[in-house]
Amino acid sequence: MNTDPASKDKPTAQRAAPPTVRPSRRMAFAEQELRLISALVLLLGLGLFLALPFVLSIGSVVFLPLVTAILLTILLSPLADKLSSIGLPNILASLGSLLFFLAIVIAALALVLQPAVNMIDSLPEMARQLGDRFAQLRDEFDWLAAANRQLAMLMGQSSNREVVLASPSVLEQLAFATPSVLIETLLTFLMAFFMIEARVRLRSRLLHDRIHKGASLKAAHVLREVQDRVAAYILTVGWINAGVGVIVALGAWMMGVEAPVMWGGLAAILNFLPYIGPLIMFALLALFGIGTAETAVLGLIPAAAYIGLHTVESNIVTPSILGARFTMNPVLILIALSYFSWIWGVFGALLSVPILLTLTAFFDHVGKPNLVGFIFGEPLFQTNLMALGMDEDPAE
Repeated sequence: MNTDPASKDKPTAQRAAPPTVRPSRRMAFAEQELRLISALVLLLGLGLFLALPFVLSIGSVVFLPLVTAILLTILLSPLADKLSSIGLPNILASLGSLLFFLAIVIAALALVLQPAVNMIDSLPEMARQLGDRFAQLRDEFDWLAAANRQLAMLMGQSSNREVVLASPSVLEQLAFATPSVLIETLLTFLMAFFMIEARVRLRSRLLHDRIHKGASLKAAHVLREVQDRVAAYILTVGWINAGVGVIVALGAWMMGVEAPVMWGGLAAILNFLPYIGPLIMFALLALFGIGTAETAVLGLIPAAAYIGLHTVESNIVTPSILGARFTMNPVLILIALSYFSWIWGVFGALLSVPILLTLTAFFDHVGKPNLVGFIFGEPLFQTNLMALGMDEDPAE
């Protein structure tokens, strides 16, 4: 009979060895599987990002009103909730919030369009004076044009005539576009009304139709965070832009610029477009000033004053009011601006920042993809690989 202690412990050690190997092997398999799934998700996301503009552009009659209605629902749902809390029926509260927004939009457009219509009579004189200013500048830089002609002769280039086909006039384009714009506007407000009216049922269905309680709580947090962040951002930026419009109107009135209310309203509206809107406002003020002032230097004073105001507002006032919660990467803002402008034009540019803010709030809860880490071998989404590898009982 063998009583050696080493011989008794040997089978036990052999039986205990596999559980220490299996979890690491399972974790390696789980890591490879997660890496493969992450690659497939990344490829699908990239394909969707590249194909989505063509789908949204072709179906803009459907998708543009839908996206706008969703953003209006997120923006106006808190107002509808407050109206419902004071005793109004849900349908009246939804209609009241939508009519309130529509009244603000009509008032803002009236501030800009009515003075602009009154200035139409002065456009020929303004265009003539602007042409004279640019003719003077062209004469001053005539030596540059002569040098360009000499360089073209040395390189053997000949001046070829170009045939330009006549395009439809602005009035013809407006006449063709008006029915489509009216239909899309009507669809937008109808969908927004029904979405706002159904917000209570939507919340209840989203919260109570989940199988797990944790999923219901997470859905509630995501819904509340997206709604609060987008609504707070748009309202805060709206108040800031209204202040900018008032200051621009007062400054234009003090400088003797014609139609100061129009310039104030135009500054407030264009300030909703990051980076691009202030540049457009500066160009319009510069052209108007050069076309109406006695000298080009005097004409550029309103544009220079606006650039100074915008510098203070964008670098000091807006960051201090919004804070770090609404801080977004400027590169992402420009990408979203160019992306949605490519798809939907001016309306896409106006919707780009709210859409980006909605997606940012959503991914803050769901989880942001780890794109940089994925290049260096990490998973696309942060996952506990040890939990994936150790989910089985080692004693089995």
